[in-house]
Amino acid sequence: MRIGPKDVVRLASERRLGVQFEVGEKHGGTFTSDVVEQLVNQGREWLDAGAERIVVEGRESAQDVGLFDEKGRLQPKFAEKFIEAFGMERTVFEAPNKSSQFALLNYFGPEVQLSNVRIEELLRVEIYRRGLHSDAFGHENLRPKGPDRNSPKG
Repeated sequence: MRIGPKDVVRLASERRLGVQFEVGEKHGGTFTSDVVEQLVNQGREWLDAGAERIVVEGRESAQDVGLFDEKGRLQPKFAEKFIEAFGMERTVFEAPNKSSQFALLNYFGPEVQLSNVRIEELLRVEIYRRGLHSDAFGHENLRPKGPDRNSPKG
């Protein structure tokens, strides 16, 4: 017997829990356009049922899986489809290694939500997100902003 999204969210809510639903967890290989469309529809079903966020699979390698091709390169056209469908605030991307973390931050900027980041990598990821890492400085969307010359303090 399969419990549907509405029932799962209801049962979680009764226990004062929120729901995040992961898409792509059973899909092997790099996403295709058809797979992304199916996953977006599945994610919408869960969000409509009351889930808080959709997590996009990245597995441990971030290589030849989901948004990452056989060489571990981000496929931005597919990542954009999830952001377009769910919004930045409700989309979370699994980014288990440095190249996947930096690729998503480089492409989407500091607002992108990442998961599956190892605890010992959190500081490096947040330094990069804030534009304080030397590699981040080359990306306009990650570079720290200077003082606002129009503000009273600037």
